[in-house]
This record gives sequence, C-alpha cells and structure tokens, in this order.
Amino acid sequence: MVQYKVTVFTGDILNSTTLNNVFIKLVGTDEESDRTWLMGLKGASSFVRGAVSKFKVSCPTSLGNLVLIELDKQSLPLFPEDAWFCAKVEVKSPEGNIYTFPIYRWITDSKVHRFRDGKALRVFEDNHHLGRYCRQQEIQQREEDYRWDAYAEGIPHSMKAENPSSLPYEVHFSFTKNTEFLYTASTGLTELKLKGLDNCKKKWDNIDSINRVFCCKKTEISEYVQEHWKEDAFFGYQFLNGVNPMLIQLCTALPSNFPVTDDMVFPHGQCSLADEMKKGNIFLCDYKHLDGVKANTINGKKQYLMAPLVLLHKTPDDKLMPIAIQLKRTPSDDNPIFLPTDSEYDWLIAKIFVRSADFNEHQLNVHLLRTHLLAEAFAVSLLRNVPMVHPLYKLLKPHTRYTLQINFLARRLLISDTGAFTQFASSGGEGMFTILDRALSSLTYSSLCIPDDIVQRGVEAVPNFYYRDDGLKVWDIIYRFVQGMLSYYYKSDSDVEQDSELQKWILDIYEHGFLSQALTGIPRTFTSVTELIKFVTMVIFTCSAQHAAVNSGQFDYAGWMPNTPISLQLPPPTTKGTTSEATMLATFPDVNVTVQGMATVWLLSKQSSDFVPLGHYPEDHFTEEIPRKMIKDFQTELETLSGAIKARNKHLKVPYTYMDPAVVENSVAI
Repeated sequence: MVQYKVTVFTGDILNSTTLNNVFIKLVGTDEESDRTWLMGLKGASSFVRGAVSKFKVSCPTSLGNLVLIELDKQSLPLFPEDAWFCAKVEVKSPEGNIYTFPIYRWITDSKVHRFRDGKALRVFEDNHHLGRYCRQQEIQQREEDYRWDAYAEGIPHSMKAENPSSLPYEVHFSFTKNTEFLYTASTGLTELKLKGLDNCKKKWDNIDSINRVFCCKKTEISEYVQEHWKEDAFFGYQFLNGVNPMLIQLCTALPSNFPVTDDMVFPHGQCSLADEMKKGNIFLCDYKHLDGVKANTINGKKQYLMAPLVLLHKTPDDKLMPIAIQLKRTPSDDNPIFLPTDSEYDWLIAKIFVRSADFNEHQLNVHLLRTHLLAEAFAVSLLRNVPMVHPLYKLLKPHTRYTLQINFLARRLLISDTGAFTQFASSGGEGMFTILDRALSSLTYSSLCIPDDIVQRGVEAVPNFYYRDDGLKVWDIIYRFVQGMLSYYYKSDSDVEQDSELQKWILDIYEHGFLSQALTGIPRTFTSVTELIKFVTMVIFTCSAQHAAVNSGQFDYAGWMPNTPISLQLPPPTTKGTTSEATMLATFPDVNVTVQGMATVWLLSKQSSDFVPLGHYPEDHFTEEIPRKMIKDFQTELETLSGAIKARNKHLKVPYTYMDPAVVENSVAI
C-alpha cells in the first residue's frame, strides 16, 4: 500500500464551516483511489472556518500523476445539509510530488464536484481523457448556471436571475458585503439625517436650506465643492478630474450648430478662436447623447434635460475656463449662447443645466454602460465558457467578484420601474434607455483603452489632468502584468487561434456585450497574442481603475446638489437678463428628489469593509512559480505608484485619489 497525504484548507470567511462528512477521490493518469471519508483527529472541527486539516488516503499502488480530485459531502442524520467553502486541497504523493487543487467554491449539495490540479491548461494541452471529460462537464454545468438575458432592447445582455439568491453561490456577496450593503441601502436617509425629507415635495426656498441638509454628512472634497461650485475654474476642473473625465475633447473646428464668435469670447480682442485652436487651447464638451431625449415627470411636474455644447479655453495660467455654453442643439433667437460676461444668474443657470446634463450622461453612459454592464458581459462570458483550469479564468476571476449581484441589485433598485433613478432623475424612464441605446451604438473599443482614448480626444497635453496621468500609469502596469502572464501560456499566435474556449469567450462578449455591432471595433475572434493582451488589459482596467474613477467620487461631487442636480424642473431661459436666485431655486429639483439623489450617490460611493484592492488575489488560483512571481511584481509596481500619487496629492487643493491603486477595487463591486 502507498499513502497520499491530503491537506484540506477551509476558507477563512464567515459561515464557511461544514459539519457534514467530506469524501475525496484522487484520480491519476494510471489509477484512481477509492472514495475516502476524510475523518481525522480533529473530528467534527476538521472543516470549521479557517481550518487546515490533514488526512491520509491509502492506495494499493501509485496513481501516476494526479489529474483531478473528486469532493463530495454528505449530511448526518441529525445535521442538515450545509454550505462549505473549501479554499484548496494539497496532496503529497508517495513520490514526494505536491499537487495543489484550487477550489475557492461553495459546496452546497451532496453531488460529486471535480477539481483540477492548479497548473493552468488550455484546452489543446489537456491530453488526459479524464481531464477533458472534467472540462466538458464543467462547461456544460456552467452553461446551465450562467444564462444570458435581455433586460432591455439596445443594451448589453445580462445574467438571467430571478433574485439574488438564485445566482450561483460562487458569485454571491459575502455575508459581510451583503449585510453592509443592505444596511447602507436601508439606512442611507437616516445616516444622512434626511429622514422625513424624502416625502417633502416642496421647492427649496433658499440656499441655506440646502446647506443645512448637506451639512449632516460631508467629505473633504464635497465641502470644497460646496464652497467653489459657482467658480468657472472649478466648473472646468470637473471635466478633467470629476466623475466624468470622458467627455472633454480638443476642438479644432467649431461645430456648425455652435456659432461662437471671437467678439463673444474674446471681447477685448486679446486673441482669436482660430489662433487658440491652432495652439491647442480650445476644448469642447458635447452632450449629443441627450438630444431630444424624453424627460421624466417627477412629483407630477415635467422635468427638463438639455443636450448642451460647452466651449472651454486653456488660459496661460493653465486653468480650463468655460467661455461659451449653448443649451439646445439648434441655433436660434430663443437659444442664446451664454457667456461669462452675462449676468451672474444667466451664466450660473447655464452651468447648472450643463452639470445636470453631465449627471445623466455620466450615470448612464460613463458609469452604468461603460463599466457595470460591460463588466457583467465580460464576467458572464468568462463563467460560461472558460473552465477553472484555464489561465484566463485564473487571471480574470478576481475581477468578476460581486459584479453579477451588484448589477442585479442596480437593475432592481435603480433602473427598474420603481428604481430610484427611474423615479428621480430627469432621464429616468423611457429616456434612460434611449441614452443607453445611443451610447452603446457609438461606443468604440479604442475609447475603452485609455492610451488610445486620450490621443483620439486630443487631450495628451492638457495640464492638471490627473485622471489621464494616473490612468495611463495604471494601464501600463496592468498591460505589462497581462503581457507577462499571457506570454507565459501563449507562445505563438497559433496558440491563441486554436484555443476554442478563448474564442468562445470573445465571441460571446461580441454578441451579448456589444450586440454584434461591428462598428464598435470589438474583435469577435483573437488572432494574435498581442491582440489578446490588449483586450484582457482593457477588461481588467475597466473592471477596476476605470470603474473607480467614475464611481468613487459620486458623493464628493454630487452630494452638494447645486453642483450636480439629478433633475431640473424649469426650462432654460430663452432670453438673457430674465434669471435670478429665485429662478435658480425654482429650477432645482424638489426637496424629496434632492435627498433621494443624495442617498443614492452616498450608497454608490460607500466601500465595503471586505474590499479587495487592485492586484490583490486572496484566492491562489495560480500555483506555478513564475506566474506567482509576476503577481508579486505587479503588486510591487502598484504600491510604488500608490506612493507617488499620495505624495503628489499632498500638494493639491483637491486631491485626486480615485485611481490610487490602494483604493481601487479589483472588480465592479459597488
């Protein structure tokens, strides 16, 4: 008889214990063991939270190289079937070889579950018949567990689920995450001391009233926003480093429907638009996705959503200043071009309409579509098509954490018929899906890749653009990491081309994530290692750094409502000289709409205590030495960048923290 030494690691997470009997079978290239009950000296405590328990499995002869293990658990007569989170199993063979089997799964039933050795294998390398069978069985089960669903026409497909509990166990929130999320969602109004105001459908009668509500909960940045929201320099700054840094672009020629003249913007003749355009000092923000969108009705009152054009000028002291705003698309006498030289409230209300448009463009296109919905498409395709033993699964699985459940909750709590966005945002309801459809139709692959996007928008040289500076560095670090990892497994372009699981992954993303829209530039197949590296870099960047950049600052910039109104309830002025503070207050959303908006962005900005930062992999899916070394190098580079960002931020009036790797979450988890 020969003995195999088996070590079982139960996960150190809440409720991971099982009191059921656990059985194992070892399967090798030559033989397989009997199904063996894992009964050790620890008895019932062998599989409690965080336990590391050792057992022996005896076999008549050596099994050869181990290919897989089979695990199952059976309940005792007096104990109900429970859920067990097994982290991994290590097996030492009689020959002294150590095999590691990453599990990191909840086992909730009494079925037999098969797990492969941790060495990553692509499908064409999987030569053992039992390995191939295990692979096929896993994919068949995953295709049943992870099904596509069309939530609404014109937007990326999502995971089919009736409720959060119907999602597969492996993608559920942890107990900690679930508890904290539900608590924040249910107590947001109370925590912000807004309870009682959520049913007040009155208008705001003065700014001080808004201030008293806002004072209940602040961040350092939201307090700065409150103090500086009227300033032109801060208005321009937000296009670079607020929660929507994706719209601003270099202007080399004025749009034909934006007839700005030199006399309007340079009344003293100090320079001309043509000269400043040649110098690269004129920039444009165009909210074309919002054109003609049907605005919501809230509290029985029609709301207003504009599709502005905004012209900005980089001044000699490196400030980005707004110089012209047109709130509607077609030039006409009743669609004035607002200027900084106009009256205080004419100019201020024009900026308020821009900021409200920006809220809706940001939430639906930049945040929901370009991070949440795409991240879900990447995740569902991975979980449907790629087995655990595949290197791509091991690389990307950490970047799918919590995404499917948070998106289910977003659909239910935010954009459903009774969702907060539907009820209280100016684009809620029918308009919301019009914007999403337009945004997806105009989305391009290059715009998801920050190095390409920055060049295409012509904003390489804009000063004080910290989103760009930090984002390019994060992208570069991720790219080098992905290049190292994938080049280790894919030695040639033909390796990529013949990997059928990889090709199914990208095809599903093309068809279900981008609805087979070829104009997006999204590949439907991979033909080279280089192409694969760039796409996987984009996936990781989108799910981590990009989401952090457009999500984490929501309360910072939208907590003070006048800076980012969720909706507006008077139309913009059609002639100049007719606005006042009273007009502005009457235009702002009602009290209940304001506080619901505050509570929503508070929830969306709230980080969980079991947050996992970019580059950290609590689950050891990779067992080979070289990939593990690459992960450590990746973490070191991210730590170095984090230190540099923190050092820079000490000298900024408004620190830009959102792309600091230390606070960037590994996945779309909030």
